[in-house]
Amino acid sequence: KRGKGSVIYRSVRKDITLFHPFILGDYSVIEDFSCINNAVGEIIIGTHTRIGLHNTIIGPAHIGNQVNLAQGVVISGLNHNYKKIESTINEQGVSISLVIIKDDVWIGANTVITSGVTIGMHSVIGAGSVVTKDIPDYSIAVGNPAHIIKQYHTETRQWETTNAIF
Repeated sequence: KRGKGSVIYRSVRKDITLFHPFILGDYSVIEDFSCINNAVGEIIIGTHTRIGLHNTIIGPAHIGNQVNLAQGVVISGLNHNYKKIESTINEQGVSISLVIIKDDVWIGANTVITSGVTIGMHSVIGAGSVVTKDIPDYSIAVGNPAHIIKQYHTETRQWETTNAIF
């Protein structure tokens, strides 16, 4: 389902199945050379959201309103299982867990967001980060693995530096 005024560029690879929903909100854009794959879970993208050049989104994933993904971002709700040393990785199947990116989030270039992660509203993820754990609302996170370097505190109405590492 495509919303009013939404755009999917011609070179976008659409691995879209009927098994799970794919919804692109009003006035949202998916830029060139991106890949959208809902084979293992739904993909829901909110309004006024931009999926940048050469992004890969593998469901299940919910991306909010007013979200900006720079180029080369990978979001995957899919993970390959690897526990039995006597079996090949392909024989062990996959697990899936919903990725949630809340409203008004900016994801920097070449960031990877792994299965099951939630990124809180009005947060920024620095370029090249690997996000393996949840990021709270009003946070700035960077690195591999991503860790919070600043958070906005509503009591003080200030951005405060933090040393928290996930």
